[in-house]
Amino acid sequence: MHNLLNPDNRVMRLITKIADSVFLNLLWFVFSLPIVTAGAATTALFDVTLHMVNDEEGGIFRDFRKSFRSNLRSATKTWLILLAIGAVLSVDGYVLWHMHFSNAFWTIVTALYFVAAAAYLIILMYVFPLMANFENTPLNMIKNAFMIGMRFLICTALQAGVYFLMILTAVRFFTPILMFGEGLCALLCSYLMNQIIRQLRDRALAEEL
Repeated sequence: MHNLLNPDNRVMRLITKIADSVFLNLLWFVFSLPIVTAGAATTALFDVTLHMVNDEEGGIFRDFRKSFRSNLRSATKTWLILLAIGAVLSVDGYVLWHMHFSNAFWTIVTALYFVAAAAYLIILMYVFPLMANFENTPLNMIKNAFMIGMRFLICTALQAGVYFLMILTAVRFFTPILMFGEGLCALLCSYLMNQIIRQLRDRALAEEL
């Protein structure tokens, strides 16, 4: 029992990180309120959680705010592009839903729409963690996010499962779980992506040398 309650115990560290994810979720929500800053807030969120999984976190608020400020310009540019794409996909989805036709053309267009929507979701899952660790142009960052998501499909599927379970639990079973929300999802996805990010860092370092 003494070892279990020891703050240096692995289980206790994990519980502490999960508790910290509540505070991170609040920070992410507040810093995302203007909408246009949501990209920088999400980048800062993953910056902190990726450090957390490696036991490298310092002050959560201080690290979050520092990352938010340093990534504000580049992350906002990328986010605005993604926001515009998301708006187009939303309108297209609305039109397809209300113009249902039982013919081959409608079926093909709908299939293409779902492919585009899946690609968009893959990009959303990877682009912010990448921005937290690497510098690149917005378009290259978006392209790289998609390519990495397709290369590591198992990790991509597991991350999608994390977000799906969070939404399902909040809607169907236990709405208060939203107090963990994006903070907990980002933490769990950071555990899944940690090795991928390390591989990418090592490759980038090798290319520089």
